[in-house]
Amino acid sequence: MKRLLWVLPAVLLLAACAAQNATSTATAGPAFGGAATDGAVGVAKSGVAVGAPPQTSETGSNGVPVPQAFDPTRSIILTANVAMKATDPWATADKAQAVATDLGGDVIGLNESGTKDDRVASLTLRVPSAQFTEALRRLRALDADVTSSSVNGQDVSDQFVDLKARLAAKQAEEDRYNALLTRAATVDEILKVDAALSNVRTQIEQLQGQVNSINSRTQFSTITVSVSPAIAPVGTPSGTWDPSKTVAQAFATLAAVLRGFADATIWLLVFGWIPLVALAIVLILTRGRRVARTTA
Repeated sequence: MKRLLWVLPAVLLLAACAAQNATSTATAGPAFGGAATDGAVGVAKSGVAVGAPPQTSETGSNGVPVPQAFDPTRSIILTANVAMKATDPWATADKAQAVATDLGGDVIGLNESGTKDDRVASLTLRVPSAQFTEALRRLRALDADVTSSSVNGQDVSDQFVDLKARLAAKQAEEDRYNALLTRAATVDEILKVDAALSNVRTQIEQLQGQVNSINSRTQFSTITVSVSPAIAPVGTPSGTWDPSKTVAQAFATLAAVLRGFADATIWLLVFGWIPLVALAIVLILTRGRRVARTTA
């Protein structure tokens, strides 16, 4: 009996502990599951948010190729050439300029010439490289027919990295020469260090200029646009009869015929005697042969 009294509390204690562990496990299970679910959703949402654009080249209905696959992590110089035909080339050129200015770019070249019915325009636009695709889309949407277009990309990433590495090396060399200049004791040492320092600074300026040039050309893209007049449709002849035009055409035709006869007469007078002289020579020779045969 005493043993039962000792065993019974032990059994009850073990049962209570088991129930508590089961409750904790049941409570923690959904919590871990919820965290995993939230993580998966977060990844999915992140994938949608930062998903890369379609890596395909889109060509619009107006013929201008719109690139989609350029790697934004690379240093690429983008250029495009677009040739259009429009009813009013000058007005189309004005709209093309507005495309560049609206996207934060500018116009670096403009040439317009011609008369009212034969106007032509050519312009060079510079737009931020981030807006290059949008600029081509807007140019495609202009009221004009594209006759030819091309998009080119020049990858200068390796050249850009090399120039920056050389620039950093030269700047470090300049720092060393500046340190030597402060420790120079004689005039001769000062002059030698100063000459070397001047040479290094010249090289730094050249490299810095090349870096700035490539940086500017990669940050801004160039689009060359040429607009020529569209071929006007041939007008249908008027249905009204104009006797004065008919008389004028008849007199013009008569004058052309008379002028042709006059020209022919002049040619005959100038060159007509040549065949006659040749015929006379032939007759004389023929008659002489006949006389010689008769005598024989």
